[in-house]
Amino acid sequence: MTKAELVEEVSRVSDLTKKHSEVIVDTVFRSIILALQRGEKIELRGFGSFRLRKREPRKGRNPKTGARVEVPPKHVPYFKPGKELKDLINAAEVEAAPLPGAAGSAPEPEGPGPQA
Repeated sequence: MTKAELVEEVSRVSDLTKKHSEVIVDTVFRSIILALQRGEKIELRGFGSFRLRKREPRKGRNPKTGARVEVPPKHVPYFKPGKELKDLINAAEVEAAPLPGAAGSAPEPEGPGPQA
């Protein structure tokens, strides 16, 4: 799903204009970004949490020249899905996939059938 599709969905569900929906989506994203910049963690109950992880400095290689380069330390955002989100996603997979042994899912036996 793209940001434009998300704006469209918010607009459809809430009966707001696309412009108002875009402001809402942008505000949510901006709030998450600003909180992470301040070093805060964001917890959305039932969905998941956003946190920062610190990457230590390391030695890397320039892929073009092969020369060794120093990669500075940095913070990277990390999303950890919540239990409810995981359960909802897995429940959708179970509903969509045919159950083993269900009618029409068993392979037909090969060879001739029973002889009379």
